[in-house]
Amino acid sequence: MQHHETLPLIPVSHGRGAWLYDMDGKRYLDAISSWWVNLFGHANPRINAALKDQLDQLEHAMLAGFTHAPVVQLSEQLAALTGHALGHCFYASDGASAVEIALKMSFHSWRNLGQSEKQEFVCIQGSYHGETVGALAVTDVSLFREAYGPMLQRAHVITSPDARLAQDGETAVDVALHAAADLEHLLQQRQGKIAAVIIEPLVQCATGMAMHDPLYLQRVRALCDQYQVHLIADEIAVGCGRTGTFFACEAAAIWPDFLCLSKGISGGYLPLSLVMTTDAVFASFYDSDIRRGFLHSHSYTGNPLACRAALATLAIFASDDVLASNARKAQQLAQAFAGLADDRRVRHVRQQGMIFAFDAVVDDAARAATFSARFFSTALQHELLMRPIGRSVYLMPPYILEAAEISLLAEKTMQVFDEVMA
Repeated sequence: MQHHETLPLIPVSHGRGAWLYDMDGKRYLDAISSWWVNLFGHANPRINAALKDQLDQLEHAMLAGFTHAPVVQLSEQLAALTGHALGHCFYASDGASAVEIALKMSFHSWRNLGQSEKQEFVCIQGSYHGETVGALAVTDVSLFREAYGPMLQRAHVITSPDARLAQDGETAVDVALHAAADLEHLLQQRQGKIAAVIIEPLVQCATGMAMHDPLYLQRVRALCDQYQVHLIADEIAVGCGRTGTFFACEAAAIWPDFLCLSKGISGGYLPLSLVMTTDAVFASFYDSDIRRGFLHSHSYTGNPLACRAALATLAIFASDDVLASNARKAQQLAQAFAGLADDRRVRHVRQQGMIFAFDAVVDDAARAATFSARFFSTALQHELLMRPIGRSVYLMPPYILEAAEISLLAEKTMQVFDEVMA
């Protein structure tokens, strides 16, 4: 917390569109969607109107023995988006809670099916799935894990499919195949012991926007089927259109056994998360014995206001043909940063839909250690909200950026980069 003595917190007064405004009237282009949650801008009039209407009807009701229209409608619409491959939704309040639910549900489902020896989980090197105890157990970021190691059940950590790991002459497909082979070896060695593999489809965000080829998802799905292991897709950051398709898994034409959603599902308005799952998993809990049921709840599970915000978000996707619009904006982003291809100060320029990233080449260890903090503070001086991850500079802007704002974002980003690298 001491760093706030030199870089005080910024008091935000209001937001409009892609911009946040502080108490002094200074504005900041929210280039990271307020930590990857805001899809359609701050104070979006359509989401605002939906919430105002819902406030006059129902603010909250527990989902134990009760239900309500927003949660039913949201579940039905999301299930339809998967072609009912994932026809069941279980609600919580945040991303880490959704991961906890998926882990517990997998563990308990196998137990109900008479395979209680399946108690182990697998995650990818550099993976991040949240900071509650269960989610941390499948997170491979030492900064978050170190202090709590004794509390955590250790997961198997497998080779990352990060395309940046390609050696000379290798492609992203080669890296994906090597990583999948590592998983296959583990599944062979621990056959009958592993409950689930958890992955962030297409982009591992917290490890510096590490991107992989969709072939990796296809291979993991096939291996999970072969060895009877659940596949958990953590789409908390990469779902809701961020990577090009509504669900990131669609890019590989696969469906997981569990799909976790949060962040953008409510348009960035209210805490909401959910786990989508299959008929088979649902059936494993369908029993008159309460001990075989999934006994998990949160006080604000399926909050009507949050669900109504999510319904308004889905309505915008449908009415505005957002996925097609995002494809055009993604191309504009790529064009705006085309000059990076010849910039010797950067490596691994990469993009997946509305996620754009590159790595700064900083040879001095001391400067490398402070790169992110220096970039963040310099960006604020240029009216930008950006928070590099290590030396990985990334953009995850709201989907409502206009062409002029994309050009402005690129121009200011490079101004900041020039100053920080000087």
